Amino acid sequence: MMSDSFLSHAGADRDASRLVDLARLEQWLDDAGVGSGPLENVVPLAGGTQNILLAFDREGERYVLRRPPLFPQYDGNATIRREARFLTALRGSDVPHPPIVADCPDHDVLGASFFVMKRIDGFNAHDRLPPLHAESARIQRAMGFALVDGIVALGRIDPFAVGLGDIGRIDGYLDRQVPRWLKQLDDYRQYEGWPGASGLPGVQTVADWLSAHKPQGFTPGIVHGDYHLSNVMFRPDGPELAAIVDWELASIGDPLVDLGWVVATWPGAEGPVPGTVGAHPWIGFPTAQELVEHYGRNSSRDLSHIRWYAVLGCFRLGILVEGTHARSFAGKADPAIGDRLHAQAVFLFDRASKLIAGNPPLSTID
Repeated sequence: MMSDSFLSHAGADRDASRLVDLARLEQWLDDAGVGSGPLENVVPLAGGTQNILLAFDREGERYVLRRPPLFPQYDGNATIRREARFLTALRGSDVPHPPIVADCPDHDVLGASFFVMKRIDGFNAHDRLPPLHAESARIQRAMGFALVDGIVALGRIDPFAVGLGDIGRIDGYLDRQVPRWLKQLDDYRQYEGWPGASGLPGVQTVADWLSAHKPQGFTPGIVHGDYHLSNVMFRPDGPELAAIVDWELASIGDPLVDLGWVVATWPGAEGPVPGTVGAHPWIGFPTAQELVEHYGRNSSRDLSHIRWYAVLGCFRLGILVEGTHARSFAGKADPAIGDRLHAQAVFLFDRASKLIAGNPPLSTID
């Protein structure tokens, strides 16, 4: 769920030539018409996902290559091809995104699918706010609204008009949400020693409420799938978004799922706590209710069920992070990290239960 930071250098022990065959990349770039001459300032970038990010300069332009990890746990090639397709579809739109310049769906060049995009001049708010943003409550407030503006713009795009209509299944999209995530939770039983859903108070209650209160319809659109403060970059000179990043979970469905995800992960007045995604310091960001109201003023979508989408966000994310806790019992994840994420899952299901009860309201969510 966490973002790839386009500006954070990885450790010095990460050798770019070990991650990517630079000679073959250079030849491919020649053939694709992406600059000429040697690759310069080649630097691996650190991020929250395991995808490989490699920054480089060529002929005075700055680029980032994105490819799957060397030893993926899933079909990373399909994910990369999917991301490339969404970024290509966004060309010319008002959605802030990294401009893709070329992509390679085949494996014969680097041993995996990859794409190259222009490097973004921006920062990730989850890492550390620069002085301009850290010291101004006014700018932080505008940053919160800029975050919402990103999905407002995304929700205006007709996926069929930009060639994405064949991705995903729109029919029954909301119907599938609860069964899909309950199945994922049940799949964790494969990890011996995991105590099961009993360690997450309220799971079935939340699932039953979601099933009983599901919206009856929606206008299809592009869904980022993991939209929050850590998956956007802000401009260094102001509160505006520089780019929305990490499109690996993008799909076609109900765009209000993204707004619900923002509300589910949004800190309360006291600032970020485990289970939320925020920035430090937290001195001027809007409340969750203000974010929803801003979305409503700038979008024609019906927000009468926003509480349902927020509860769904807590439900999905709680199950996702519990996966690391389950894997830790099988030695496939660090136990300390598993315990920390389990605490976040418990927090998220508690938040979902409070949202269902209407206490607290969105404006004072904690």
